[in-house]
Amino acid sequence: MRWVLACCLVLAVALPPLHGARAADPVALPAVDLALVLVSDVSRSIDPSEFDLQKQGYFAAFTDRRVVAAIQGGALGAIAVSYVEFAAAGDVATVLGWTVIRDAASARAFAERLRAAPRSASGRTSISAGLRQGLAELAALRSEAGRRVIDVCGDGTNNNGEDVAAVRDEAVEGGITINGLAIINDHPVSWNFAHVQPPGGLANYYRAEVTGGPGSFVLEVHAFADFGAAMTRKLISEIAALPHPAGRVALTAAGDGATLPGQIPQQE
Repeated sequence: MRWVLACCLVLAVALPPLHGARAADPVALPAVDLALVLVSDVSRSIDPSEFDLQKQGYFAAFTDRRVVAAIQGGALGAIAVSYVEFAAAGDVATVLGWTVIRDAASARAFAERLRAAPRSASGRTSISAGLRQGLAELAALRSEAGRRVIDVCGDGTNNNGEDVAAVRDEAVEGGITINGLAIINDHPVSWNFAHVQPPGGLANYYRAEVTGGPGSFVLEVHAFADFGAAMTRKLISEIAALPHPAGRVALTAAGDGATLPGQIPQQE
């Protein structure tokens, strides 16, 4: 029996992330100010160098002292974070399960795990499947959370799986806020032009089809190199619940000069 249990433990550690939107295992954590699911596009329109810039951007954001200060400034001084990657509807993975972040050390530990995790998939783009997995993660969290947010980033429209607006509406009805980071491809190739440059622009598409809920917003960047700065500002806004008077507005990040509502100071 001990041998069987030992083998099960080894398999549990060795297995890669499970793919396809599915019910997540229940997780009990202490009460937190915010439960945040990061849902990241890893479809084929994102090449390896862009994927690496995304990962570096997440690392830079979570190790930024302003993000840590925002976390510690909450009533409980802690947030819970989970990280999901999506491509096609059958290629969705919870790469990092629920993790409590309450200080610089725990933020860096999470950032290092995220940066080191290999890419889980590549293929078509099912934002709806990413949202569905985000909902599963939040449903599995056995913790009191002041707010529940899904943070979606990607460079194209939903072209696979469920209708994304329907999944969005389901989340909003459940009291969940969905925010977006639209990565604009200013030099698309002909075969995916409509996917990355839909009529009205990708940020407008995200506002109309993807994001919703109290205080939701869309942030727009025009280069993967700006992902880290944009994600830093996005996280601070989400963690600190900075007000967005216009509701579901589009915000543009333009390098280090960009700020979200609330005039977040630059890190020195």
